[in-house]
Amino acid sequence: MTMKSILLIAALMAPLATPALAVDDALARKIMVNAVDGYIRPSYSALEDAAHGLSDNTAAFCAAPSDDGLKGLNARFGDLVEAWARIEIVREGPVLENNRYERILFYPDRKSTGQKQVQKILADPDASDMDAAGLAAKSVAVQGLGAYELTFFGREAGLVASPDDADQCRYGLAVSRNIEAIAGELSAAWDAPDGVAKNWKEPGPANPVFRTGDEALQAMIGIFVHGVETVRDQRVKPFYKGAGEKTSPRLALLWRSENTMRAIHGNVSGLADLWKTSDMRSLLTGDAEALADAVEFDFKAAAGAVGKMEQPTAEKLADGKYQRKIDFILFNLRDASTRIDRDVGAAVGLSAGFSFGDGD
Repeated sequence: MTMKSILLIAALMAPLATPALAVDDALARKIMVNAVDGYIRPSYSALEDAAHGLSDNTAAFCAAPSDDGLKGLNARFGDLVEAWARIEIVREGPVLENNRYERILFYPDRKSTGQKQVQKILADPDASDMDAAGLAAKSVAVQGLGAYELTFFGREAGLVASPDDADQCRYGLAVSRNIEAIAGELSAAWDAPDGVAKNWKEPGPANPVFRTGDEALQAMIGIFVHGVETVRDQRVKPFYKGAGEKTSPRLALLWRSENTMRAIHGNVSGLADLWKTSDMRSLLTGDAEALADAVEFDFKAAAGAVGKMEQPTAEKLADGKYQRKIDFILFNLRDASTRIDRDVGAAVGLSAGFSFGDGD
């Protein structure tokens, strides 16, 4: 079946109500095992590896600062940004404990709290600012990706010119090691044999997280719907609200290091890979399988488009062609989200009127 045929079937079926199906618990467990062992755990392991790589490169850069070294540092930082973006879409479990999510990514920062607090540290640092353990007890705004970016790629980055600028480098290294420590905690939590992974993979009456397979699948569907909402409302809208509207490139996530689109690509490609790896399409059978294929197509199309886009500068955002590319990405994400929310939601037996997007 060609993709054109798939999309035609999906369009024809869109107005029809999908009958509620009784989802077999074995199928639910299979999907959850696929999600945990095939995507979530490997993604946290990749995050830890990327954080470790950035820490090593930061230490090497601080020992011998150079323009080429700073470019290399930005590349490793971008690797970490994308590794985080691929797993931040699963905003569930241990990442919500102990402020771990905000400690890695404090955004949006509407009052420039991070910039003010990082500038204060760099102007008058103390010993606890130079140590990952000490930093972990401080404001979330000075611990994560935003703080690292300000240190090495913001206005303050020009100070890192020689080993004499040791305080700034030690702070940046402490930030990278703090992120590495958090990533290690998350990876260990998901690898624990009797921890969160078991709760996700084995729904049942005694399970403190998911009492039934339906509850587990509803959580999975919510990840996709809210993941799309995050990309649209928290990643794109801050800098682009639509054709003809005011653009704000300096409100974009991680604009100083030019990693905005890499972060968005991580989000979208993560949604695409999680959808495929977990085998969510197995919830839909017969003609309805075309709907699952359409979702996969939407995610892939959006991810492919994001991967080819440059940083959203003021000049780029004034370009109609660039705007149309963003609109194309948002269209595909919206289409995928609608199908998942409505059609797959019906397949797991949700009552009419339930909307994951509304948080009901």
